[in-house]
Amino acid sequence: MKQGGWRGAFGWFGLGLLLLASAGPARAADTPPAPASGVASAPPAAACPPATAVPTADQIQAAQREARDRGFLWRISKQGRTSYLFGTLHVGKLPWVFPGPRLRAALAGTDTLALELDVTDPDLLRNPPAAATAALAIPDAMRTRLARQVSAACLPEQALQKFNPLMQAITLTVLSARWEGLDAAFAQEVVLANAARAQQRPIIALESAQAQMALLLPSDPEEARHLLDQALDQLERNRTRPLLRRLADAWADGRLSDLEDYSKWCECADTAEDRAFLRRLNDDRNAPMAERIDAMHAQGKRVLVAVGALHMTGEQGLPRLMAARGYSVERLVPP
Repeated sequence: MKQGGWRGAFGWFGLGLLLLASAGPARAADTPPAPASGVASAPPAAACPPATAVPTADQIQAAQREARDRGFLWRISKQGRTSYLFGTLHVGKLPWVFPGPRLRAALAGTDTLALELDVTDPDLLRNPPAAATAALAIPDAMRTRLARQVSAACLPEQALQKFNPLMQAITLTVLSARWEGLDAAFAQEVVLANAARAQQRPIIALESAQAQMALLLPSDPEEARHLLDQALDQLERNRTRPLLRRLADAWADGRLSDLEDYSKWCECADTAEDRAFLRRLNDDRNAPMAERIDAMHAQGKRVLVAVGALHMTGEQGLPRLMAARGYSVERLVPP
């Protein structure tokens, strides 16, 4: 793999959202933190990513007035019932919080929300998977590099220390999106889950956090350290931000073809090993999700399925898998 690449970085975001949520107040500080141990100095305020301010009433009203459909939405029908597939981005902006007319109709026409993980589940937030906090021995030089990235993210020194170092790097990768005006607090999954809880609408997790951890975290400590080194390299060289910006622009503009070609420009599929990992990270998870969606639909549920947009791409994408299961599949957004 190229030194600048990190295998399937986009696919790690679900776990990054979980860690951000379970960390609670361990979010970006309004003022730069004190220097981390082994770090020369904390960044000045101007070096911190833009803080996400609580929106004003006027900003919320303007966003509601200007709401339009973004991302990717399909209607799937079978046995006289309709469900929906919504391809999401795991970070967002305030204007993206409010659904456009077609997504509003999908919400009104369904009774169940299905997510990869319910990152608002109180039990999950209180008890994240053990692997997230498992010890990983790393050299002092790598620990110093990690501390520098925590400081560069303007987090308190202790903010992420309860997590495994690789999971810290995943969380820092999610937080790096703030430089592009993207925040995990505005992720579609978070917004939809909070709305569903307010409406007492059932939320179904299509996967378990433990299963995702088993997939994403190498059991071999040496491989985990290798991935950590790659993640730190991308953060140090600001390589995550252009990737996140391109993904966000493609999502907001409904350019599904860009996501279909993700492996060609992500710098995460350069070797046979990387391509196999990307398949495990994305395509191989789709068939079990399709099976669960089909089972819920067969039970009479009308489901809005909101999962990462990459799960909608390719021959093993969810729209094609649902069509193979006998569903009528119609793409609604973009039209």
